Amino acid sequence: MTRGLRTIRDSVTAFAMLALIWLIAAKLNSDAETVHSGAFHAADGDSLTIGGERMRLKGIDAPELVQNCERGGKSWACGREARDALQRLVSNAATQCGGTERDQYQRLLVICRSGTLDINGEMVRTGYALSYGDYRREEDEARGVRSGLWAGTFERPRDFRDDERLHSGGGIVRMIGQAVGWN
Repeated sequence: MTRGLRTIRDSVTAFAMLALIWLIAAKLNSDAETVHSGAFHAADGDSLTIGGERMRLKGIDAPELVQNCERGGKSWACGREARDALQRLVSNAATQCGGTERDQYQRLLVICRSGTLDINGEMVRTGYALSYGDYRREEDEARGVRSGLWAGTFERPRDFRDDERLHSGGGIVRMIGQAVGWN
């Protein structure tokens, strides 16, 4: 065999080996989707449990359970109403929630469906949750018709959580705040 043919053969072999290694790595990194079915329990407006599995609805952010909002000049329990709205949507035994990723608290990040209804999108469309990247069109629709949270004023759930962390617990930020008189 000539030197030129050996070089081509070796190059093709090396390329094939790299392609095989890449395919194996891709297969090892692709987690199988975990799917749960049944009647779920809504912990709040974007968190569910079934059995021992804790889940968070992917792509949305709902008010915290203890959060209040304002509508028509009056305070309303938007966090509890968001949870109740989600509970109504996931009570059907035909509900399915599936995902492959976990968040920092080891909750499975899921998209839930009941028949053809995308429950995550429905929470945003009805104004009980905000888009967290995936449901902008539904949020624009809710804002346009002033549904749910959009019927009044509210603190974004992320900002509410940040304020709660700043003003609760025994963390260093709180200790500094007390020392300088922020309370």
